Formats: sequence, C-alpha cells, structure tokens
Amino acid sequence: MGVQVLPTIDRLPEPLRRFMDRLTAEQALLLVLKRDLYSGHWRPMVLDLENRLNGRPYILKLANRIEDDLQRIAQMRELEEHYEVDLSSYLEPIRDQEIEA
Repeated sequence: MGVQVLPTIDRLPEPLRRFMDRLTAEQALLLVLKRDLYSGHWRPMVLDLENRLNGRPYILKLANRIEDDLQRIAQMRELEEHYEVDLSSYLEPIRDQEIEA
C-alpha cells in the first residue's frame, strides 16, 4: 500500500512533521482506516482489535499484529491529543485498486 503524505503537513508543528515524514506503512494504514472505516475515531478501532484479541466478535481483520497496532494507535492518539490534530487528514485517500492488492 502506497499511502502518500499530503503537502499540507508543512502546516504541522515540527515534531509532527518529522513523525509524518517517518510514518511506517503500518501507521499509515491505521490512520487511513481510522479516517475511512471508523469515521475519524480511534476508540471503535481499539475495541475491534481488543475484541479480536479476546476472541469476541469484531469488524476489522488486521493480520496477526494486533498488539503492535494497539501500541501504534496509542502513540498516534497521544500525538493527536497533544497537538489537537487529526493525522489522518494529512494522508491521501487509498484508491480502490490499492485496497484489493
């Protein structure tokens, strides 16, 4: 998946610009899913991942890296809260053909 960071990251504070410049593919995917599947909210995604870990019904299937994803979410959530910003708004949308790949 090749999610691109938008040029508008220039408007972010320096620590967030550096974070977005080094965004991993896993972090980008989580941000896009937050924006596109969970209406911009972390909590429902976290609940899905925790439900999957605990064997309860869940919506999202994100490979076998749930604990790592929960840590990534916690880090990005903390940054968003501290800087009062939605990092997912600084990523291009995923095109349909990229989702199917």
